[in-house]
Amino acid sequence: MTNDLQPLSSVPSPLPIPWRDPQTVSPAELDGYIARLESACAENPSSAPLRTCLGMAQAMKLDVYKAMDSLETATRLDQESFWAQLKFAELHYRLRALIRAEKETLKALDLASNSWEASVARKQLSEIRALMRAGTQKPEWNKPLTQPAIVLVAMLIVIGAAYLWR
Repeated sequence: MTNDLQPLSSVPSPLPIPWRDPQTVSPAELDGYIARLESACAENPSSAPLRTCLGMAQAMKLDVYKAMDSLETATRLDQESFWAQLKFAELHYRLRALIRAEKETLKALDLASNSWEASVARKQLSEIRALMRAGTQKPEWNKPLTQPAIVLVAMLIVIGAAYLWR
């Protein structure tokens, strides 16, 4: 199987995805795709499909922060892009941030323009909800940590004073 790609500037949108199966792409080849996508994004800073493909490639390389930035930028650039929204939601799903993944997948479902896209989003949504029912999610940090930090510092001061007093 050859993965010869045309130059990205000559490829119509949406881009062909040569990495359907992550196990078949070598890390060096993936680095090459990422470099080409980054340069294409620099040439076309307002292209949501390019940013989406870049985010997917970065996620395959397990570079989560860069993938999150790329996909978030893609959703900001084109707020009507189903694929950018779905892949952004999928990244949250894979990170087990299920509450956020559900919210983003619902946005993607609203953006679906045909029945196939809607079925893909519904399938992802059902997987997210099944994981939520099974309790396979990371806790959502929505409370401030100032009070526990103050208690910790006070305890350290008391322990330090008791140690010095001996």
